[in-house]
Amino acid sequence: MEDLLNKESVKRVVKVLNDFDQSIKVKNLDTSARTAKDAAESLKTEIGSIVKSLLLRRQSSFLLCLVAGDKRCSLNKIKKLLNEKNVSMANADQVKEITGFTIGGVSPVGHLNKIDIFIDNSLERFNSLFAAAGHPNCVFEIDFKNLQKITNGSIKEITE
Repeated sequence: MEDLLNKESVKRVVKVLNDFDQSIKVKNLDTSARTAKDAAESLKTEIGSIVKSLLLRRQSSFLLCLVAGDKRCSLNKIKKLLNEKNVSMANADQVKEITGFTIGGVSPVGHLNKIDIFIDNSLERFNSLFAAAGHPNCVFEIDFKNLQKITNGSIKEITE
């Protein structure tokens, strides 16, 4: 299997993680973690402990929402929080351009551009969280408090 840790997108994530806490390591999985369900099966963990990184398009910028794998992101709640009418899921090209990652490998950290981040408050119920690390076969493990610290994300109720 190719060493995915040499991929540029994964290296960006590794650098941010190392600068934050050298004990947080990226795991290279033999199986895909492209979806929350795939990741949970690969890691033998609850689907809710998988962090989905969803890029949303706003009127003049983008917003990254970190959502528990067993929840759905609520566009209505986000529209109310932002006081904006036009909020939608970003398309694959926008995800790649803004974050530098392809869908299925979008990490909470290591983006090409600065992005505001909302963190689903329901993630707090897990001791360990697993997030993509720049590639669908790469993940890292982190706790809720450190996820908030490393992303500087705002904790919000954003799921339905």
